[in-house]
Amino acid sequence: MQEVPRSAQGSQITNPVLNSPTIPTIDLSLSAPREPGDLVTTLNIVIIITLLVLAPSLILVMTSFVRIIIVLGFLRVAMGTQQSPPTQILVSLALILTFFIMEPVGRDGYEAGIKPYINKEISYDEAFIRTIKPFKEFMMKNTREKDLALFFRIRNLENPQTIDDVPLTILLPAFMISELKTAFQIAFLLYLPFLVIDMVVSSLLMALGMMMLPPIMISLPFKILIFILVDGFNLLVGNLVNSFK
Repeated sequence: MQEVPRSAQGSQITNPVLNSPTIPTIDLSLSAPREPGDLVTTLNIVIIITLLVLAPSLILVMTSFVRIIIVLGFLRVAMGTQQSPPTQILVSLALILTFFIMEPVGRDGYEAGIKPYINKEISYDEAFIRTIKPFKEFMMKNTREKDLALFFRIRNLENPQTIDDVPLTILLPAFMISELKTAFQIAFLLYLPFLVIDMVVSSLLMALGMMMLPPIMISLPFKILIFILVDGFNLLVGNLVNSFK
């Protein structure tokens, strides 16, 4: 009988295929539904994916972001600083201020709708209604009655008696045009002092006979200096936050 080597006696034969970790696979193939429940499941997945894509935009238009970013954009144009502060900085500041303003509203929505739904105390439909109600109240307080009535007249609907009678599809556009008007009003008041500085500098240059010298080169340092002396960002941010009801 042939003797087996000792090295072979202590070794164990392993199958690398059997010991390799199992990688999960995802099947994205489309097939005809065999039962009505399969179609409902597919439609729910499509709706969820669509909402995930549109969620950032929907959240931004339901909050204070629109007013803040427009005012900050007009501030940069009024000062004439071209691309300073950069757009990314302005958007980041607008997002941070939006989170600061909307934090109480989001907390109320979480406590009223999302938390009970996670605890399986209420249904999905009721959770959605409770969660969206604080946001509807916020939008109603900052929406002009004239703008809200415009979309009710377009739809030929009766005047609402309570906030629950206002559909979200009507409140959203009314809130957006109200925010745009308010933002432009604030931007107009913000633009005036910088416009006065430009006019004064232009008049002085014309009086001195410096017709070829661009007024923006002289007025820009004065704009920045005055904005720093009055603590412009403190005043602007404070008034923006307080402008929301």
